[in-house]
Amino acid sequence: MTDNNIAPSLRSRQQANMASDSKINGSFSSLSFPDGGPASRPTYPAPSKRSSPFLPTPLETVVLLVYPTILAFGTLFSIVSPQTRGSPYDPTGHSHVASAAPSYFARKDNVFNTLFVKRGWAWISVSFATFVLTHPGLGAERKRIRAGIRWALVTTWWVLVTQWCFGPALIDRGFRFTGGKCEVAREALSEGTADKKDAFTAAACRAAGGRWSGGHDISGHVFLLVLGSFFLVQEVGWVVYRARRREGGEERAVVMPDGAVKGASVEAETESAQPSGGAAGDDGDDDDEKAALGFGGRFAVGVVALCLWMLLMTAIYFHTWFEKLTGLLVAIMGIYPVYILPRWVPGLRALVGLPGI
Repeated sequence: MTDNNIAPSLRSRQQANMASDSKINGSFSSLSFPDGGPASRPTYPAPSKRSSPFLPTPLETVVLLVYPTILAFGTLFSIVSPQTRGSPYDPTGHSHVASAAPSYFARKDNVFNTLFVKRGWAWISVSFATFVLTHPGLGAERKRIRAGIRWALVTTWWVLVTQWCFGPALIDRGFRFTGGKCEVAREALSEGTADKKDAFTAAACRAAGGRWSGGHDISGHVFLLVLGSFFLVQEVGWVVYRARRREGGEERAVVMPDGAVKGASVEAETESAQPSGGAAGDDGDDDDEKAALGFGGRFAVGVVALCLWMLLMTAIYFHTWFEKLTGLLVAIMGIYPVYILPRWVPGLRALVGLPGI
């Protein structure tokens, strides 16, 4: 055989061998190994959807949009409803005249207003405490302590706005700043029969039989109902959502101490690997129990539902649209520092934590 014949023969054999190896490798790689053998490809959970650490997640945004939607619908309903539009409205009392109220819920003495809204923060706090103390997803002591800190911060904002802020509450200060006065106190002052402090607090004005006049009165009902219901949604919702989510799902983004932006679950895994100060096995409870609402969760959901219903009633029958809008904005001012700001401030997050983490 000549050299010219040998070279083509060698090349053809090499090509045949390469084709054979390719078929073998292809067949081998197509095999599946149920026991996770060397030929099986590693599987990873679906990537979580992460948003900006500076803004609410898409799911949180949807929840937040519920509030202006309810307020807008209620305001529009009050305009188009013949009964509501035809009922005399008392701008000083921010409500319809009781004797001609278009609905039971338009009366300030309705049972839901007197027993629930007027004691709203107590209902919110009790339902929150019941959930924290009974739900297995908050078994670790550090989680309960941080949840308590968040409650204290939100409660402090509620106190400053509605009860006391180194004197009159912020709502009263805002009313006075925009020109509001107590009618009876103003008349009594001119006659010299009342003390000057009577003109500066809503409680003193009511005690003297007076009424606020003029000024801008932020809707305390809207403020309370929005702040309290969103507080419960955050505290209960993230605990249950994280327990029910097996793969993928929505994830809160956080800024780590080194400046890296990661999912909150990464920090949760890091913390769970460290001693928590709780009883052994606190974080090892059954996943199905953590995913369930439990008694405390159902209690909180009931309070949230009643908050939303009374928010709708407030939107229809009480206050002007601008007073309701400012009530909403002041509530959001208390939400952001507690639930969004810690995501991009690691030092603050180390103190208050994140719900469900």
